[in-house]
Amino acid sequence: MVRFMKLLTRDERPPGEEPVSDLVPELEVSRAKRVRVLLAAACAPLLFSYTAVAAVLAMVSFAADRTRFSATGALLAAGPGWLASWQVEVDLGGHPLGVLPLLPTFLAGWLVARAAARAARRVGGRTPADAVPVVTVIAGAHALFGVLIAVLAGGSPIDVNPLTAFCVPGLLAGLAAVAGVAKACGLPAAVRDRFDPVAVQGLRAGALGLAALIACGAVVFTAATALSWSTVDSLFEPGFGPSFGLFVLSLAYLPNAIVAALSFTTGPGFSVGPLTVGMFGYQEGQVPGVPVLAGIPSHHAVWWPALLLLPALVGALVGWRIRAIDEDPMLRMRAVAVAGALVAFGCVILGTVSGGRLGDGPFDPVSVPVGVASVIAFCWIVVPGGFVAFFAGAHEAPEPPGEPEVEDIAEVEEEAEPAEEPEALEDEALDEEAEAELAGELGEDTDEVPEEPEPETEPEQDDAVTESTDRSGDESAPGDDR
Repeated sequence: MVRFMKLLTRDERPPGEEPVSDLVPELEVSRAKRVRVLLAAACAPLLFSYTAVAAVLAMVSFAADRTRFSATGALLAAGPGWLASWQVEVDLGGHPLGVLPLLPTFLAGWLVARAAARAARRVGGRTPADAVPVVTVIAGAHALFGVLIAVLAGGSPIDVNPLTAFCVPGLLAGLAAVAGVAKACGLPAAVRDRFDPVAVQGLRAGALGLAALIACGAVVFTAATALSWSTVDSLFEPGFGPSFGLFVLSLAYLPNAIVAALSFTTGPGFSVGPLTVGMFGYQEGQVPGVPVLAGIPSHHAVWWPALLLLPALVGALVGWRIRAIDEDPMLRMRAVAVAGALVAFGCVILGTVSGGRLGDGPFDPVSVPVGVASVIAFCWIVVPGGFVAFFAGAHEAPEPPGEPEVEDIAEVEEEAEPAEEPEALEDEALDEEAEAELAGELGEDTDEVPEEPEPETEPEQDDAVTESTDRSGDESAPGDDR
């Protein structure tokens, strides 16, 4: 009925004015509803992720042999597990555990981003200022929950630094919330307005390059694991419980292995304790008996440098993406530099979170040479990408030699205007000549000699007037004799 009445009602608003109905959803959101939405956005992903960690630990302990299942123990152990899923280093009986799985972190961040986006839509968020309360509440809730777990874990075999438990989950949850509300609150448009368009194009190309490098690492890891499938099969124990635990552990550390493969593909490699695997170097060492690490080679191969073609192709892809953003080659090179900087920064972040301490045993530490990897990744983007962007893009056409510019043409036209003055002088001379001839004809009747033309006229015209005068004089002379 309301829609029918709107159809029958004429819209008398002046053109260009926004309808009042577009502002109604923002005004109708009450403060109580806003508080409920924000609390739900903060608590829902937090509780869901905690429950998921507890469920996984419960299934692993239930399936394991020679263990007694305890629901209370699973719930208590889920606290440090939840902190580990947010990349908070924990201490197990005096042995630091800093190599934490990245897959739970990505899943928890996805839950936070989805909850933040839903909350922003429900409260009518449309501007970047509307995203501030959503991000603040979500980040604050995760930070406080991390501190609570660290305080409750005090005195147990598992020790956690309260400051780390406060900062790291709050920071990561805040970043995930920003990613969730970005589209709803217009953050991309605000960033585009504040940044140089060339830099924005470079950031987009850099994101593409980083994703392509991660894909290259995934391809290399998959190929190495497939070639070592017999080793992977031998690492799984016959029982279901241990095999299930190894499978869950390998799945959780799968992104860490892909980042290590990415570092190997670009050149620097990675290390697990004394074991060092690089493109141009190899040092033997022990490897943990985990299926996800079964693809680590046991010796160096001569053909490994051929894999460097993959990051070179990624750099060419970035340059091909940038080739058409502007006709000026220098602007395209600047965009390539921005893309390389973003890729290098991404490699620093991924290399930092994928490694860490692994107790005090023979496998400590697990690390990626972050500094070297970032510099080499920057070069892989800038060198081939800059070559492709410079030569494959458009160039300003040079001006043909000898062609006058617009200013020169204007000067020539201005100089050509005085050339009309001789024509005016010639017309004046012709008028004077006609007057002289008329005076000569009148002189024949009145026996008066016509005046000679002024010497300013041309010589030919003066001679003609003189001849006509002489002839008239000669003709008049016989008359006088008669």
